[in-house]
Amino acid sequence: MMVKPVEELTQAEAAAELARLAAAIAGANAAYHTRDTPEMSDSDYDALKRRNAEIEGRFPGLKRSDSPSDQVGAPVAEGFGKVAHVIRMLSLENAFSEEDVADFEARVRSYLGHDGVLAFTAEPKIDGLSLSLRYENGVLVQAATRGDGETGENVTENARTIADIPQQIIGAPAVLEVRGEVYMSHADFAALNARASATGEKTFANPRNAAAGSLRQLDATITKTRPLRFFAYAWGALSSPLADSQFDAIQRLKSLGFQTNPLTRLCQGAPEMLEHYRSIEVQRATLGYDIDGVVYKVNDLALQRRLGFRSATPRWAIAHKFPAELAWTRLEAIDIQVGRTGALSPVARLSPVTVGGVVVSNATLHNEDYIAGRDAKGGVIREGKDIRIGDWVQVYRAGDVIPKINDVNLEKRPSDAVPFTFPTICPQCGSEAIREDGDAVRRCSGGMICPAQAVERLKHFVSRNAFDIEGLGAKQVEAFFHDPVLPVKTPAEIFTLQSRDAAQLAKLENRDGWGRASVKKLFAAIEAKRQIPLNRLIFALGIRHVGETSANLLATHYGSWAAFEAAMTAAQVGEGAEWADLTAIDGVGAVLATSLVTAFHQPAERAAMDALVAHLTVQEVKARAPVDSAVAGKTLVFTGTLEKMSRAEAKARAEALGAKVAGSVSAKTDLLIAGPGAGSKAKQAAALGIRIIDEDEWLALAGEA
Repeated sequence: MMVKPVEELTQAEAAAELARLAAAIAGANAAYHTRDTPEMSDSDYDALKRRNAEIEGRFPGLKRSDSPSDQVGAPVAEGFGKVAHVIRMLSLENAFSEEDVADFEARVRSYLGHDGVLAFTAEPKIDGLSLSLRYENGVLVQAATRGDGETGENVTENARTIADIPQQIIGAPAVLEVRGEVYMSHADFAALNARASATGEKTFANPRNAAAGSLRQLDATITKTRPLRFFAYAWGALSSPLADSQFDAIQRLKSLGFQTNPLTRLCQGAPEMLEHYRSIEVQRATLGYDIDGVVYKVNDLALQRRLGFRSATPRWAIAHKFPAELAWTRLEAIDIQVGRTGALSPVARLSPVTVGGVVVSNATLHNEDYIAGRDAKGGVIREGKDIRIGDWVQVYRAGDVIPKINDVNLEKRPSDAVPFTFPTICPQCGSEAIREDGDAVRRCSGGMICPAQAVERLKHFVSRNAFDIEGLGAKQVEAFFHDPVLPVKTPAEIFTLQSRDAAQLAKLENRDGWGRASVKKLFAAIEAKRQIPLNRLIFALGIRHVGETSANLLATHYGSWAAFEAAMTAAQVGEGAEWADLTAIDGVGAVLATSLVTAFHQPAERAAMDALVAHLTVQEVKARAPVDSAVAGKTLVFTGTLEKMSRAEAKARAEALGAKVAGSVSAKTDLLIAGPGAGSKAKQAAALGIRIIDEDEWLALAGEA
């Protein structure tokens, strides 16, 4: 399945894209963090993370509760004891351009409402393995890897063998968790591989793999023979503060005997951060160890506390990554793929070329406008150069899940190359492919009669963030869909597979690729998913525009399938109490709501839902633990301009106090917080007799006054 520019995605495409990204990122995390055998380059991984973040930035209402943005690392490997981190070890948001860095500073200032001098630290981003060291009364008592951010691996004995890690420290807080990066220098890596090669042992692919594999040896005596090093750059649990600022806290760690990076600098704003970034980039090849960017952090620790965290990343830090690579190759063919929502996506088939250490043979072409040299609004891109089969094209790997074509060399264009004609007929089912006004994508009009759409919907249904049925992946879905004996054309038929298999003479276990054990395992996995959380079911239905985040919002709001189904059945697009209640959910707009209500009123789609739910026990959403506050249990709406607290900070505070925050006023609204510039919402609230307060009164309620 291919991708297209984020700015051209519809909500439905964005939801499907986020689901697809989650599976790819989870696999990459497991390979990188758990097995120490990366299956993709850092550039590819950054591309996955960046596209996910860009989509969530454009469609914040689609952000999923288990979004890759909310996940850190991967589960611990077998063989190590588990360590629960008192304070989670988080990852960092990435920046790839100077504009991204400026935007980071602007977001920080906006969140804080801060217009004065704002200092940041800037330091090299070490390409190694994260480690947390716990000291009690100055003695090293525990060392743990990051793991999934909440639980890491106990590598205490291994860490004791690293010379850069003090066994005892003097003058530290009674409890001190020092966090940093285990790495291997280029010289030590070369010597290690030379020794391994001389004795016929396995060599390592790069210093990061060597460091990670060495630290995670089950035998600490092996780790002791490996030349590991450690840079300290952060901290976790503390019994007392190290300092008032990030820079001074790092200096304190240095004074306690830890190695800290000498290139760490204090910068005043984005211009100085970027200047230091360029300085480090110039020195990169001569440092003697691998870095892949520069990390910026708000220096004032009090401001860091105010900024707080997203699910898996702090708001007060960002990693500015070094750019990816470009390469030229020949475009051999353009294929058209049909996705779950009927979107026709062009795929470039390339002569294989190595880009950033990875062999590339496919690239996205986004849509027919992109091929023709136009953007979504008809503007010129690539100086108006179209893309033709046979062209010599430039492939770019930063920022997208798969590579994209960035430029065309017209001097090398074959004389017989002709403009590409985008199909107006679906290549899978022959239905008309329609491009609606305002849509950058041409879509097959065949609906569920189109086998490509039906198969993709089934793949979505069993995907990791939907039903996640082990043993029923994309390959198996394809096979069952076309199976003449045990076909699976709809989600409900997954749950009748075992009974239908039992009634057949030609058993599944007698087929190629299936044995008794694998069949038994598949049926057990299907049975296990007969109980499913409400949010996963809503997401798995594959309704256009309903992503994982919106599925969570809907599940939280309605609580049970019965309530949700009844509301959607009663709702009418654009009118009525049920519609007003649906669109009042913060993060649910009219487009999403229309798609949702329409799906429940389509006879075929509704029949498929009812058939599915008949096989399931849908788990209700657990009520949130009660919070004792003046707004707990109330529905709040913010409108106008808040002057003392950003809208994001106010919403986070309200939810922490047990309130629900809605995006629009309805009869269920309990309180409207109106800042300067409040308009129609304030008038609507007044007409409904809803209590209206200003920002100062809100701050008093929130305990911030």
